[in-house]
Amino acid sequence: MRRAFLTRMLRAAAVLMASGLSAAAQTPLDKVSFGTNWVAEAEHGGFFQAVADGTYKAYGLDVTIVPGGPNTNNRILLAAGKLDFFMSANCLQSFDAVANKTPLVAVAAMFQKDPQVFLSHPEASVKTLDDLKPLTLLVSKEGIASYFQWLRSEHGFSEAKVKPYTFNAQPFIADKKSAMQGYVTSEPYAVEKQAGFRPDVLLLADYGFDTYSTLIETRRDLIDRKPDLVQRFVDASIIGWYNYIYGDNAPGNALIKSMNPEMTDDVLANAVVKMKDHGIVDSGDSLKQGIGAMSDKRMADFFDKMVRAGVVRGDIDYRQAYTLRFVNKGVGLDLRPRMQSKTLPKTP
Repeated sequence: MRRAFLTRMLRAAAVLMASGLSAAAQTPLDKVSFGTNWVAEAEHGGFFQAVADGTYKAYGLDVTIVPGGPNTNNRILLAAGKLDFFMSANCLQSFDAVANKTPLVAVAAMFQKDPQVFLSHPEASVKTLDDLKPLTLLVSKEGIASYFQWLRSEHGFSEAKVKPYTFNAQPFIADKKSAMQGYVTSEPYAVEKQAGFRPDVLLLADYGFDTYSTLIETRRDLIDRKPDLVQRFVDASIIGWYNYIYGDNAPGNALIKSMNPEMTDDVLANAVVKMKDHGIVDSGDSLKQGIGAMSDKRMADFFDKMVRAGVVRGDIDYRQAYTLRFVNKGVGLDLRPRMQSKTLPKTP
């Protein structure tokens, strides 16, 4: 009788477990919209990877990525409640939200280093920031208002040497005594293909321009109402970035190419290599705390630099621009190859 009773109990437990799994499988996914700040590219790869390989679905999310572009302002759509999350370029946008009393909050930083660089000709022998000073610097209007003010205040650069950068590499290619702004993941490779030489590159993050980049922003009300959804989106995005950088990123790249046919396999592969070589995604605090890591110390340091540069007001409460609630939990650390961990850049 005892054996028969045990058998019935085991069968009942199996039925209940099967029913629970069936109910879980039928639970609808939470629909989430995520706006990027530009057209689909490798610099957004982890997010596309998480869609393409099912990571978001495994976290109970049905994520729609809404690409940005020259005529699209997804950040305004986030503030207006039309999007749930937004991919912010750097911490300056987060500080600006506080200054303008816009209730947006950065909840994770996918890039430990801003990819901003200066490209120069090998003949110019540029090895340090000071070596850039004699050159004509091609800088965009946005660059003048942001990182160049840091170069001016912290390193003594002069706007007298600056000419407008119109996102056309030809003036730089033609003038060996010039240097051009760009992203380490794209412009150096484009110039090499176009002009047939490999430009020298200085990554501003390695000289103290220590903003986080590719941050995930959301509205404060969403954090208050649905903290679990925010946590799941952050965690799944982190996993997506580990898989994109260190794993099989073919699914993510296929989705990127389907949304932006200008992205070719060689361009995508080059960007991933550069992100790894320079520790753009995974370096500094992320080595122990996981991709997406942020710290109060780093935020305070960058804020102070931007105040000295006159880029942001010193009277705002910059701590309202971000929260550490959803990061620094070591999510995904097991996905980084062990041998890779020994060779990663360790300083932001």
